[in-house]
Order: sequence, then structure tokens, then C-alpha cells
Amino acid sequence: MFNQKKNEKKSIVLIGMPGVGKSTIGVILAKEIGYQFVDADLLIQQQEGMLLREIIEKKGHDGFLSVENQVNRDIDAPKSVIATGGSAVYCKEAMEHYKETCCVVYLRCPYQVLEKRLGDLKGRGVALKEGQTLWDLYEERSVLYEKYADLIIDEDEKGIEETLEILKSGLENL
Repeated sequence: MFNQKKNEKKSIVLIGMPGVGKSTIGVILAKEIGYQFVDADLLIQQQEGMLLREIIEKKGHDGFLSVENQVNRDIDAPKSVIATGGSAVYCKEAMEHYKETCCVVYLRCPYQVLEKRLGDLKGRGVALKEGQTLWDLYEERSVLYEKYADLIIDEDEKGIEETLEILKSGLENL
């Protein structure tokens, strides 16, 4: 069980590349520890009245990140598991907010596994700069994920249940 006495009001924020399972693992974790679940990407879509890919098409890369920063920065959800979009780590105010109020968990997955899992990146609403490849994105973001993480969970060769058990064990020890 999440060490609730030590981390009494802290929420848990899941960060990582698209396709690592932040939303899937987040929903199950929230149920298992009695927390609410918040999907930041869905909040962005709700606020803007568009799908992520439509926001990126309309507002551009930087415009999308501005919206993502504002939405994540303004999330006030005690005792919640929050799944962020993969690009939330570019949002300085949002990540500082999360570091102050939450336990930040980086779900790390090897590039080769992500490459197999991910299909059309633009269709998924992945914030790519012009000419940027998945590898470029992976290299750029990995450093940021590690910078902000309180806990890193390696998902290599692990299923959802095994990842959840490792995550819950790691949270107990924070």
C-alpha cells in the first residue's frame, strides 16, 4: 500500500513517453490504493473542445505546450493518480507544481519496445517538432523525465501486473 502516512496529501503523477501505459497503469493503481484518477490529456481536450492532434494542428507545437502547461499547472487533485501527456516535461511551471505537491513517477520503457507499440504519432496527438523523429523525441525527453522523477520504474519485459507491483513497492519506500 502507498505509504499514506508519510505522503498524506500527495498525489502520484505518472510521466513517460507515449505508449508506456501511464493511463492504463494509472487507472488500475488508483483503484488499488483508493485514489481518484485524472488524465491530463483528457482535461486538455475538454478545455479546448478538440482532440490533441487538432490542438497541435491549430495552435502549433508551442501553442499546444502552452495549453498543456496551463492545464497541468492548474490541476489540484489531492489523493489522485495523474497521468500526464508525454510532453508535460517540457512545461516548467507544471512540472515544478507536480514536484512540490506530488510524487513523480517515470515509467521508463526501452526505445525498441516503444517503437513497436506506437503507430501513427501525429494521429495519437504526440507533440513533435517539424522533422523530429521518435528517436529524437526519446533522447530529448528521457533526460527530462529522469530530472523530474522521484521514482523510476523500468518496464522492460514486464506486464502491467508486474509493473504495478514494482510501482507500489517503490511508493511504499519513498
